[in-house]
This record gives sequence, C-alpha cells and structure tokens, in this order.
Amino acid sequence: MKIIYTFLCFVLMITNGFSQSKEKESVFFENGVSEQLAQFRKHQISDVHYKLSFEIPNQKNENINSDLVVDLIVSDLSKPLLLDFKEKSQNIKSISANGKDIAIVHENGHIIIPVENLISGKNTIKISFIAGNLSLNRNDDFLYTLLVPDRASTLFPCFDQPDIKAVYKLSLSVPKDWSVLAGADVKEKVEKGDFISYAFEESDKMSTYLFSFVTGKFQSVTKKPGPETSGEMTMLYRENNAEKIKASTDTIFNLHQQSLDFLVKYTNYKFPFKKLDFASIPVFQYGGMEHVGAIQYRESSLFLDNSATDSEKLNRAKLIAHETSHMWFGDLVTMKWFNDVWMKEVFANFMADKIMNPIFPKVNHNLQFFTAHYPSAYAEDRSLGTHPIRQHLANLKDAGSLYGAIIYNKAPIMMRQLEASMGKEAFQKGIQKYIDKYANDNADWNNLVELLDAETPLDMKKWSEVWVNQSGRAIFTDKIEYDKQNRIKKFEIQQKAEDKSKNVWPQVFQIGLIYANEVKILNANIGTEKLVLKEAVSLEKPIAVIYNYNGFGYGIFPLDGNNLNKITDLKDEVARASTYSNLFENTLIGNISADKAFECFLKGIQTEENELVLRIASGSLNTIYWKFFTQKQQNKVQKSLEDILYTRLQTNLSANIKKTLFGLFSSIAYSDSAKARLYQIWNKEIVIQNLKLNEDDYTNIAMNLAIFKHEKADEILEKTRTTITNPDKKKRFQFLLPSLSKDESVRNAFIESLKDDANREKESWVSVGLANVNHPLRQESAQKYIRFSLDLVDEIQRTGDIFFPKDWLDNTIGKYSSKYAFDEVQRFLKENPNFSPILKRKLFQAADLLYKAQNIKKETE
Repeated sequence: MKIIYTFLCFVLMITNGFSQSKEKESVFFENGVSEQLAQFRKHQISDVHYKLSFEIPNQKNENINSDLVVDLIVSDLSKPLLLDFKEKSQNIKSISANGKDIAIVHENGHIIIPVENLISGKNTIKISFIAGNLSLNRNDDFLYTLLVPDRASTLFPCFDQPDIKAVYKLSLSVPKDWSVLAGADVKEKVEKGDFISYAFEESDKMSTYLFSFVTGKFQSVTKKPGPETSGEMTMLYRENNAEKIKASTDTIFNLHQQSLDFLVKYTNYKFPFKKLDFASIPVFQYGGMEHVGAIQYRESSLFLDNSATDSEKLNRAKLIAHETSHMWFGDLVTMKWFNDVWMKEVFANFMADKIMNPIFPKVNHNLQFFTAHYPSAYAEDRSLGTHPIRQHLANLKDAGSLYGAIIYNKAPIMMRQLEASMGKEAFQKGIQKYIDKYANDNADWNNLVELLDAETPLDMKKWSEVWVNQSGRAIFTDKIEYDKQNRIKKFEIQQKAEDKSKNVWPQVFQIGLIYANEVKILNANIGTEKLVLKEAVSLEKPIAVIYNYNGFGYGIFPLDGNNLNKITDLKDEVARASTYSNLFENTLIGNISADKAFECFLKGIQTEENELVLRIASGSLNTIYWKFFTQKQQNKVQKSLEDILYTRLQTNLSANIKKTLFGLFSSIAYSDSAKARLYQIWNKEIVIQNLKLNEDDYTNIAMNLAIFKHEKADEILEKTRTTITNPDKKKRFQFLLPSLSKDESVRNAFIESLKDDANREKESWVSVGLANVNHPLRQESAQKYIRFSLDLVDEIQRTGDIFFPKDWLDNTIGKYSSKYAFDEVQRFLKENPNFSPILKRKLFQAADLLYKAQNIKKETE
C-alpha cells in the first residue's frame, strides 16, 4: 500500500507540474501582452531598433503598404520570439529572420519567430505588412496615430510594452500636398509623382506607445519662443478662424516655452529630447497626448478667441503644461508596467499646477487646484466603481481601463498631501534624484518611494499603503463640547472610511472658526481615527465651523444644515469653493436635503463673483435640478430660476461671470418665455452687454433650442449648418443633426447606426450625439435604448480609445435618474453575471448619481 501511495503521489506531482507548465505557457501566448510575457521579453531582448516605412495613399479606404526592419539583441533562446501584431493574419505579407524567409505564424495577436531561426546576439527581423487601421485615425485629408496604451501593435509589429524602449527610423510616402510631423526631424524628402517620400532622422529612445506621426493637409508655423540657445518649435494646425489664429498662436508657443523653463529648473535636468513640436487636430479624442517630439492636441483646446473666459485660458495653459511635463514624467522616465500609468499622470498634473503659478499670478492657485481636481475625484471615489490609485494589471490589453478621475485627479491630491507632509524642498530633492537615476529608463512606484523615504522621517510605505493602494475616502465627524462660559471645552474630530473598511487617511487641512469680526484658523494634522484639537480649547463658541477651509483635506466633512446661509458670506474663495463642494457631497449621502442645497446654491449664483467658485455652485445646482428634483419640483422652481439668471445677466458683471451664468441659463431655458429669449440671443436680436459669444457658442445655443422643441428648430439648425465656416466643424455638426431631430424615428436611426464601429470613429462627436438623444427632456422616448447601450459596451471597449467606454456610459445611462433606468441596470447585471469586472466598475462610476437619485427622490416624495 505504501509503495502504491508513493507512486500515486509521484504521478500527481508530475501531472500537476505538467498542468502548471501548460498554464504558464498558455498565459505566455494569450491575447494581449500578459505580465509573464512582458517580464520574459524584458529579460530576453535588448537594444531594439525599428526601421519603419508607410506608404500613405490618397484615399482613406485604400491599404497602407508598410515594411519593418527590427534589429535587436536576443540573449535567451529558451522560448520563441514574440512580436505583437493585433491585426488580421492576411495583413502579414512576408517575414524573414536573419536573412532567411520563414513561415508566417500568427496566433492570438502575436507573430512567432521560432527559436531555430534566432541566434544568441544580434538578430534582424524583416516584415512586410499592411498597416492596421484601428489606431490610424484616418480622415479624408489627414491622419494621425494614437497608440496609447497598447495600440502600437494594432499599427505595426512590435514589442508593445513600456519597458522595452527603442529608437525609430521612420519613412513616410504621402500625397505631395500633405504635411508631416513625427518624433524626429526630416532628414530628406524626395518627390515621386503625386507623392513625396520623407525620411526622418533616428529618433530618441522611447516606449512603443509614444511613437507617432501626423500627416495631412495642415497649415504650419515655426517659432523660437525662448532665448537664442533654445530650439525652434513647429506647429501643424487646421484652424481657419483668423481671430483665433491671431489671438492664440504666440500664446501657444510661449506657454510651451514657459513650461519647459520651469521643468528644467524644478527637475535640475535639461530638456531630454531632440525637439518639441506639436499638432493641433480637430477631432482628437483627448485634450492632448505626449508623443516624444510631436505632442498632439485637440484643436478646440488650443485655439481660443477674444470671447474666452479666464478659466478657458487657464485650462489651455494647464493642458500644455501637462503634456510638456510628460517629457520628463512618462517619456524620459517611464513606468515599468502600465499598473503605474498613474505615476506619469499624477506628475504631469501636479507639475502643471505648479507651472501655472508664475504664468497666472493673479489666479488663486489653491482655488484652481481644488476646483480642477476635487469634484472629479469625488465623483469616482464615492461610487461603487471606485478603485485604488495603483491597480493590478494582469494583461496590457486591459490597460485602457486604468484611466480615469482617480489617477488624473485623486492622485494629485494625494501628491499634494505628501508634499505638505514631507516639506517642499525635501519632496523636490527626491524628485530630482528620481529623474536623474531613471532617465531614459523605467521605474515603478516602489522605486520612487525608496528615494522619497530617504528625504523624510515620514514612513512612506505606511503612508502610501492607504493613499495609493486602497480606494475610498474618509467621512469626518466632530464632537465639540462647550463650558458654562460658552467656550470650547473639547474639540474632537473622527474619521471613518466611507466604504466601512478600517482605512485611515493621514492628512492635513484647516478648520475655520467663524466669528463676527474674524476667522480663527486651526490646523488639523490627523494620522489616526481621532484627533483632539488642543489649540481650540478655551476659544469662544464660533458662529459657524467651516471644515477644510484651505481645501487640502480629502473626504466628507461635518456641515451644519442650519448655517448654510453663511457660505456666501465667507470672504476666502477657497473656503467657499470647498464648502460648496462639501455641501454637495453631504447632499448625496442624505445629510442635507436636495431642497436646502438647491436654495443655498441658488443664493450663491446670485452673489458669487469668482468664476471658479461660481462653476462649482452652478454645476451643483444644475445636477440637483436635473438629477434629484422630481418634475413637480422642477416645475416649481424653473420659472424663477430662469428669471434670476436672466436678470443677473443684465447687471454689470465681468465677462467670465456672465459666460458661466449664461451656460446655466441656456441649459434650463426651456419654458416658452426663456426659449423666446434664447432664440433672440441666438438670432442676435438681443445683445447682452459684456457677454462674449463665438461661433461655437451660437452652435450650442442652436442645439439647445432644437432639444427644447423651439417652433423654428429646423430653420435654426439649417441656418447654423450653413453659417459654420470651419469645414471640420461643419462635418461635426452634420454628424450631430440626426441626434437633434424633432423626429423620434430619425433619432432612433442615429442610435441604431452606432452599432457599426465605422460610425463611432469620431468618438467625441458620438458622445455629444448621445447626450443630445438622452437629454432629460427626451428620456421618455430614449430610455428604450438604455439596454442597447449597455449591451454594446463590450464592443465599445474593444474598438474604442481609452476614455470612450466611460464617455459612452456617461452619455447614456449616466444621463438618467429614473427608477426605470435603475431597474434596467439591475436587470442587465443580473442577466450578465460574467460581465467584465473592469467595465462593471466603469458602469458603477457612470451610474453613481442614478443610484443616489433613487434615495434622494424617495425622500422628496
């Protein structure tokens, strides 16, 4: 028996080992780039050089014939060499390895080069192929690559992982009236009939997601905005509005130079690449993308006219500073694996906030930081779809799901708390060491923690565990006791995690004690569940206690519902913004009624004269009106709200305030009298003094009038279409027209057409069209497409860019607050138990206010 038992154990061990070996092998060859494959390839290969050529035809539906030569060192021949190419196998024409033609083996998005065709040391792989179209963004007369996070392999065969950096030699053949821009300068160009062949110099070293080129019918301008020792910059653009070009061009170049100057000084590291050029693209999916040597921007974000508000100018400057910061944080020092993608984004945003200080000296930058980051961070972190800043990533194919407000907005809040805890000088010294040590290489969060840890007595690992590796936020409560003389006897603050976990967020913030003639500021540094503020003892009882007075704290803070009228009286702008935000968050968890909050925000929009604070108050009021008020409540306040806004527009206010107020007015002006006023403004029969509107604003007014069922809607839309002067914007409006139609069947056909991914190519257009169809005033007819929209999300993730799945959900289910929509989501989740956890998280984020509306509306009824 003992012999038999031993033999069985041996067989089981062998079988189990074989099974585990097969499992590891299957992970190695699976779709996408698994973590195991990435780790092996990093060990297997080095010194990668790509030589790429693309022949761009005149017609966008024609194939792009392409060739690739990869030179590399192979040091491990235990497994075959895998190049990633997520295209059809028939797109591969031929492959040779070290001068010998080999059979085409293409499985699960990988081209497999057998071990017997490789040698230890230098290898050369040549592949002739048809370029993939998924990430080429082909338009009739221009195209641009956008390869983040794992889309390089949809364009050409490569090692598509961030820690295999390479240099590139690019050749492009393009129609001769097209311009070109890439990561290196043009070395030579040769005219060949109707085409010009451009050969570029060898590029800087970069990850695959940072490789790019832009080509098409663009205008070009070159300037040297810096001192004589600095280089020239070139911009490609398609904008044709003379006023915008004149008002913006110099500013765009100067903002890049100002950002460079700051970053060189802060990091103590010179500009790391050969050049800094950029392209302005009308249909670009994001605000910008930090390609080495050739940044891409959305055109509407760069070109502003004289009607632009201070916020719009600040947002443009921050965008440019963000993308320029990436040259050091992301491009020079790159994450090892995309689970640390947040590191490049947090530093780009954090540095952009710092760069703004000298450029906009009159702006309250603490206020700007708060309004830019907190509302967006809270919107995701309070939802069922929240996640830690640093997330696990098993396969690069899922890297797009990591993007969102947590990494773009909560992470900078975390970093500011870290800087405040360490001290600015110690923090900067740690960052300089980080840049210097990992330049032209890859690093992860632990590498940075190690360097920062050496500069501070703070326990960095413990600190980052909750801020970086855990999700959620704190809910603070207080316990204030007074003695017989009405003086503070005890002042205690407690924090508990909103998600009921044991997490505690160490953080610093201020508390304002409001008195008749002064504000007494208390500094809170809470590192545990409780904090006793000894400095408050013996102070007189204040009229009101305002938490997070300086906007540094992160969480939901105590708020006295009987003192809401004090918010508008706060002289400190950050305190007002922070308290308005806290009021909204307290409304969502049921501490303050929607009615009371609405009244407070309404008072705020009648008195507020800071644009950034007004945006928080008006945005919160708009959300309460459309999401949390019943139709009965809306009917009760709508007329007075319209009148209050229109009356304030007639007063002597700054252009910034008027533009913000008008945005709110035009979003709720659907009564007959308000529609008539809105029409007169659109038709230029009424001119409101100091309200500066441009062509885009008039287009948006026309769209609102159509949604509000103005009797002349068809005439308004047609006149708008014919008066748009920019051809790219005219195409956009033409695309949106069916979503604006008064005919339900036309709107239905628009939604149905989105089943075809070809009709979803212009993702920003699609998002606007969905918002038009799913507007609250149209939801009775549109709600039948909620399930359609949810069923399509899997495909949206597969074919769309990184932000599109969330945008799709935001503009479909995210527009609803009804019980019907809530039930549709529940039914969908019940019927799809295997729905992607990644997409479920996005769904929960988009549906957060829908979920909260069920309780808020129930309380109202």
